[in-house]
Amino acid sequence: MEVVKSKMNILIRADSSSTIGTGHIMRDLVLASRLQKEFPHAKIFFATQNLEGNINYRIIEAGHEIIDLKTNNVDELLKVLDTLHIEMIVIDHYKIDYTFEQQLKIKNLTLKIMVLDDTYEKHNCDILLNHNISANAKKYKKLVPKQCELRCGAEFTLLRDEFLKEKQKKRKKINIKKSTLKIFLAMGGADHSNINIKILKVLKKFSNIQVHLVTTSSNQHIEELKKYVQDKKWIKLHINSNKIAKLMAKSDFAIVTPSVTLNEIYFMEIPFIAIKTAKNQDDMYKYLKKKKFLVLNKFKNEKLKKHVELLLNKDDKNVK
Repeated sequence: MEVVKSKMNILIRADSSSTIGTGHIMRDLVLASRLQKEFPHAKIFFATQNLEGNINYRIIEAGHEIIDLKTNNVDELLKVLDTLHIEMIVIDHYKIDYTFEQQLKIKNLTLKIMVLDDTYEKHNCDILLNHNISANAKKYKKLVPKQCELRCGAEFTLLRDEFLKEKQKKRKKINIKKSTLKIFLAMGGADHSNINIKILKVLKKFSNIQVHLVTTSSNQHIEELKKYVQDKKWIKLHINSNKIAKLMAKSDFAIVTPSVTLNEIYFMEIPFIAIKTAKNQDDMYKYLKKKKFLVLNKFKNEKLKKHVELLLNKDDKNVK
């Protein structure tokens, strides 16, 4: 373990699993690359638990060192901060709250804390990042210290370089009369709500479509999904794909959750239907509904079918 005292040491605290999902780690890897540009001489570590269905291999692939935590206990984390001489910690974890953050501050008064938040919780931090397109800085007024720097909204969206490159390419307009329409489907890397197959059963009612279903090996329902799609040529299953931006760019519209993936779809200007599958998606769901995008509070066969029909009768834009 290389600890460089003369350089800034940054620790990112996040987890991934079949139940938590993969979104936290994926966005933190983008954040790590941005922090590297902001602090060129920084050494970045990831502190994460070895939970079932994790994607810690992604952290290693990106060239970062992993600190294997046994618990989510504040005392264990404090020891890590002390051992590595951490000057800044990035917290992206729903189970780390204001009290936890306060304990970190009390034990290390010079520690800088950056928190990722998308549910408007109270935090004791120096920087708060809500990179969702729905983020509203005003809602944090009484939730963070007065000196806290707020980074909220689309301008702070954590996008991988692949999306920036694909966005520069000219996208073809949708032609609903063409022989095959491509649909991008992503219900999260873990699909904890297990609705991919339910959505596919709705889509099979439509002719001349090609579905690109994106998931990861963290999906507990992966074998069931493989079995369902194996004899269906109109479905392409992509597991652990590193070409998500390309798949999006080639799609005519998308069906996704109102989460990290929605930020990417929105940036790529691809028409979409968003289906809420978790409570932490409430803010994004309400924002999209207010803006009159096609959203579902929960999966419903007939509602989804009608939304797909609406998209198929529109040109290159979402229904508003």
